[in-house]
Amino acid sequence: MYSLAELADRFGLEFTGEAGKTLTGIAALAEAGPGDVAFLANRKYLSQLASTRAGAVILHPDLVSRCPVACLVTEAPYVAFARISHLFDRSPRFLPARHPSAVVSPDADVHPGASLGPNVVVEAGAVLAAGVVLGAGVYVGHDSRLGAGTRVGPNAVIYHDVHVGECCVIHAQAVLGADGFGFAQGPGGWEKVCQLGGVRVGDRVEIGACTTVDRGTLGHTVIADGAIIDNQVQVGHNCSIGKNTAIAGCAGLAGSTTIGANCTLAGGVGVVGHVEICDNVHVTGMTMVTKSITRPGSYSSGTPMTSTRQWKRNAVRFSQLDAIQRRLAALESPGKQPDKG
Repeated sequence: MYSLAELADRFGLEFTGEAGKTLTGIAALAEAGPGDVAFLANRKYLSQLASTRAGAVILHPDLVSRCPVACLVTEAPYVAFARISHLFDRSPRFLPARHPSAVVSPDADVHPGASLGPNVVVEAGAVLAAGVVLGAGVYVGHDSRLGAGTRVGPNAVIYHDVHVGECCVIHAQAVLGADGFGFAQGPGGWEKVCQLGGVRVGDRVEIGACTTVDRGTLGHTVIADGAIIDNQVQVGHNCSIGKNTAIAGCAGLAGSTTIGANCTLAGGVGVVGHVEICDNVHVTGMTMVTKSITRPGSYSSGTPMTSTRQWKRNAVRFSQLDAIQRRLAALESPGKQPDKG
């Protein structure tokens, strides 16, 4: 329970309305009630502002005159919403404890301030720092390390030689340190290349549910401080992901991809192996990155949605582009006959 003035003071916001107004929750603009804080960061939802029943709305200064209720005013309403949301987080709080069913090697180093849930397995040489939380069924392999305050969701797997920094979140069923997809085609079929590297994850990294981060073949797969990776993302062996880069769901990075700092890869992006993406690159959804990107900016590929009928027509035209180009080149070259291809 917080007063309007208290929230404003704590997060450095301006406010309008009754300073002592009590706020007990946080909700979407259309569903919020008189005790809730709501927010408006996307003008797409501006039509909901006039009818909101929220106790207070976090919004930009330009919209204060259009808000019928109390306001928390900031140039960055979504950032303010993110910070305030922590006050109303109902995630379980874990006390230092070790469930009786947890299996911990005597050669593991587990801080007494760590929390180990049911059926956790911690192998020899593993190190768990203070405040580490392992959900039910988590496996931590030989010589892996989890930094202070890191939380691992149920049934996640941390293979051997995986180092995770401080204050990270690894969500349920994520897998860190699985073998990279390394095989050589021999005379009798595929021959496995041993994956001898590990995984190195920095501080304040979040890795989504069912995401896989493969171990390196010789060196390490690296995820730098502050990176965030959504659910069901594939990070191939020897990839390097820079600081504060965000990768959305169902993206796939082939092996030895290097991504710089402060990049964003939207949902479904694919990146071929052995390419480099520089800092401050933004790749839109479903784009296929087939070569290195050396200049900051926004990049896209793919075909926008249209009706099936129109798409079929465009597909036919696409198949004709090569012949059209050759005919055009011939027309632009004096004395050369057009290729009717």
